[in-house]
Amino acid sequence: MNDEEMIFDMIGVDAPIANAFRRILIAEVPTMAIENVYISQNTSIIQDEVLAHRLGLIPIKADPREFDWTVEGDEATDRNTIEFSLQVKCTRRKDAKETYPEHLKYENSRVYSSDLKWIPYGTQAEKFKDDPIRPVDNDILIARLRPGQEIELKVRCVKGTGKDHAKFSPVATATYRLLPVIKLKNTTGEKAEQLVKKCPMNVFDIEDFKGVPRAVVARPRNCTMCRECIREPGWENHVQLLRKKNHFIFHIESTKILSPKLHFIQAVTVLLGKIEKYREEIIRQTSPNLNS
Repeated sequence: MNDEEMIFDMIGVDAPIANAFRRILIAEVPTMAIENVYISQNTSIIQDEVLAHRLGLIPIKADPREFDWTVEGDEATDRNTIEFSLQVKCTRRKDAKETYPEHLKYENSRVYSSDLKWIPYGTQAEKFKDDPIRPVDNDILIARLRPGQEIELKVRCVKGTGKDHAKFSPVATATYRLLPVIKLKNTTGEKAEQLVKKCPMNVFDIEDFKGVPRAVVARPRNCTMCRECIREPGWENHVQLLRKKNHFIFHIESTKILSPKLHFIQAVTVLLGKIEKYREEIIRQTSPNLNS
């Protein structure tokens, strides 16, 4: 596990439970993302609507648990809105020659996410002084400019989920696969060497067994079930590829808004909330005092 991804085992559950976590991570764990773009000036070659779309896809480093949900018509406050400004103008360097590369010829020829400047609302400056709100990365390219072109705008971020728009999804991907189980039979001597060479994922090794080389499954998690080891006729008698049905290898790749561990904890909370909601509904529907 690191700030960007987490791989862990989920053991003793059925596939629908693993898939529920995957779907919740993608579509129902909330984040903060750019929703409104107010453009004052845009003389770049990028159309306003394309520029707004690119801005919306920039992940914002802000804890969504610190913000409230908004509905249409709500006033922007420090509890439900984050605001950024962007003002960049490209100019030519006075001492630049035509043979110079772009970064030496022009000032501000590339607009990056680092050019988005946070405008604190209300108590936000004090509340987030130890971890200021910002884009998760500073080198996300927004636009390229040439001398005389400029972009000036403000944006507002709100809380949302991936089922509303993909820009709110906290994960780049969330996947799972069943744990591979590989059984070997009569893979000694020359067969062992051939098997090791066949596998592109380096799953097998050779160990000495009473003076005879024998193939062993050294790294089963590397197996992608590509079937290269049994592609040639007859090898299906020596290698058996199986999967353990209740053992999942789960992989979460975060957009770095929060750690993947926190995203998964939020997914668990969402699933528990769904369970409780349906439990209450079942009790209500089956209650003997239910009015007809």
